Amino acid sequence: MNKIIYFILAIVCLWSCNSTKHIPDGSYLLKTYDIKADTKEIDASYFESYIRQQPNNKIRLMIYNIAGQDTSKWLNRIIQKAGQAPILYNPQQTKNSATQVARELSNMGYLRAEVDTILKVKDKKVSVTYNIQNKGVYTIRNYDYTIDNSTIARSLAPAKKYTSIKPGIAFNQIDLDDSRDHLTSYLRNIGYYKFSKELLYYKADTTLNAHKVDLFLSLYPPRDSTTFKKFKIRNVSILSGFDPMAKGNEKLFAEVDTVNYKGIKIIYGKNKFLRKSTLYRNNSIRPGKMYSDMAFTRTTGAFNGIGVVKQTSIQFNEVSNPNDSVQYIDALVTISPGNTHFFQTEIQGTNSAGDLGIAPSISYQHQNLFNGAEILKLKLRGAYEFISNSSNPDMVNQNFYEFGFDASLAFPQFLFPWLKPKWRDLPSASTQVSLGVNNQHRQEYTRQFFNATLTYRWTSKQNKFAHTFNLWDINYIRMPWASPDFTERLNNTNNPMLKESYKNQLISRTTYNITYTNANSRTGRRTPRNIFSIRAGIDVSGLLPRLATSFHNASRDSISGAKQILGIAYAEYIKGDISFAQTHTLNSKNKLAYHIGLGVANPFGNSNVLPFETRYFSGGANSVRGWAPRALGPGSYVADTSGVNDFVNQVGDIKLDMNIEYRTKVSEYIELAGFLDAGNIWTIKNYKESQPDGQFRFNKFYKEIALSYGAGIRFDLGFLLIRLDYGIRAYDPGREMNDRWVIFKPALNRTAWHFAIGYPF
Repeated sequence: MNKIIYFILAIVCLWSCNSTKHIPDGSYLLKTYDIKADTKEIDASYFESYIRQQPNNKIRLMIYNIAGQDTSKWLNRIIQKAGQAPILYNPQQTKNSATQVARELSNMGYLRAEVDTILKVKDKKVSVTYNIQNKGVYTIRNYDYTIDNSTIARSLAPAKKYTSIKPGIAFNQIDLDDSRDHLTSYLRNIGYYKFSKELLYYKADTTLNAHKVDLFLSLYPPRDSTTFKKFKIRNVSILSGFDPMAKGNEKLFAEVDTVNYKGIKIIYGKNKFLRKSTLYRNNSIRPGKMYSDMAFTRTTGAFNGIGVVKQTSIQFNEVSNPNDSVQYIDALVTISPGNTHFFQTEIQGTNSAGDLGIAPSISYQHQNLFNGAEILKLKLRGAYEFISNSSNPDMVNQNFYEFGFDASLAFPQFLFPWLKPKWRDLPSASTQVSLGVNNQHRQEYTRQFFNATLTYRWTSKQNKFAHTFNLWDINYIRMPWASPDFTERLNNTNNPMLKESYKNQLISRTTYNITYTNANSRTGRRTPRNIFSIRAGIDVSGLLPRLATSFHNASRDSISGAKQILGIAYAEYIKGDISFAQTHTLNSKNKLAYHIGLGVANPFGNSNVLPFETRYFSGGANSVRGWAPRALGPGSYVADTSGVNDFVNQVGDIKLDMNIEYRTKVSEYIELAGFLDAGNIWTIKNYKESQPDGQFRFNKFYKEIALSYGAGIRFDLGFLLIRLDYGIRAYDPGREMNDRWVIFKPALNRTAWHFAIGYPF
């Protein structure tokens, strides 16, 4: 059977390897193209999008060549549709490509650049090379305004120093166009409602010697008498809850209710959609203020960011007043409602060490609970696991189950006393209160989890910074019942991790996380070529209980001596995390991404060991991908191989992750990747009994950094990226020192598959 398969594959390869079998005489297959520049200052890959004729996808061409030339046969037609017909070399397209590249070089300041094409012909195939000869870049010597209109000249004077156009930079048309955008935006944000970019133009004197340019900004004549006048907002009206495309709106607004709120006219129908304060807070267009594009953008962005709003439209109507130097406009903001109620059901399959299970859930969401864009979320969830593969014979066929309920209520503003109104009413601000309860039922014990959270979120600096502040995040864990056998084993164990994981305790956290990214930065028409993000966070546990118990003599646990609040011992620790990730765009199809992350946590006061839920683990789809989740470390600790799940011990107080990944697009929807990962976790304290060789030490930690490599495939659906990675271990710190390099010792038990959503970093 194997010989037949090999024979068929050999025939297919021989039949398809002749890539020119369908090339007519006198024509040539476009094999490849290359772009070369005579200076490193020019990024040749940038010009790939200007090449009119692209070579075939080799795999699709191979599929096409498998088909016969007789298209009357249905099989040949199907194969050809699955493949790609040969791309025949077209001299005119090559000439046009060279012209486009030269034109773009001129726009970049290389006014005398030339692009030559070199052809290499072999076996009815053509390879094209575009050679760029730069011949020097032109730079700006002087830059000045020559604007006849004194009003516009005075208005633009402060903006000159903020533009990217300055003496000494390259004479780049993209920068010039970006500067026109910036100056136009500046004018429109100070009231010039009818000003447009097309009214500005540059005059350049390129007759100077030594590749120098004198540049002058000028202004075309106005279109009408109001083009160069400022506009002030006179009246602002908000039509709340009106959708011109929906049926029944005429009935809702047959009788309207008009309210004047802080100088803004609010028009309601019978539905009373959104409260007055919510409409006022999210509207940045105010009477008496000058017209501003920024106010327009902030208003539409704030309203469209409300889940219950389907669409926002703003209309401006000029008020005829030709004799005044300042014109007036009226604004009408129309808020169209979206869906208020959402129901969702979900069922998931689970696989835990070979034990299968199901996890159903049902959720409800109300997006406008008090007519102020408050979001109420309710979720009922459960899980059932069929135990059939346990190493403990007493637990075989003793199925596990759990159920829980979550509720949250989010307000689109800061709910905190003593805040200034301008801070409390930030459009990006939100306050969320969450409550949850979960019950786990196993053969050995019953555990209950209660949590309550108060979270504040906001963004700043044009959405570059994202902040999350949990004033309090309270988790109470209790085990109301345990079997005698489990209790005895827990009392007799010397493993502090195991004891910590199953004791009753209160975890009261205060956390702050901040993320900075340049992904939202824009310079005119261009988005950043290399996108990066920095994330940092701090987590302090026990702060509020410690403060509460400092006013009196708190009771203490009879065994551990830990302080208690309301009869419950509380955890104390401090934890900090920081990470950096960057994606370099090499060209239109290839990217290089890398990431480094560090986390450190330390218990103190009431706690000798970190709570299990807050400890770090290594391995998995977003860490060192040669290991399964929670299968690496700490340090050179060797996991229990007796068949018992050792996840309790494979956690740590310090985590280091370093990753680098090369990504290449092979089609619009498919991306391939190769990666190299390094990292591990360690403990701060020496837990000899439960985690031998897991402690962090400066003189040996670098010998315990695990290495893995691998490849992956990603399916980019636009709204969703599905990722499948296969990791292989290269350096395993869990082995003997002289046997840790396993890169040349492949084995299935030293690899791991990972299925995930989104990029790893």
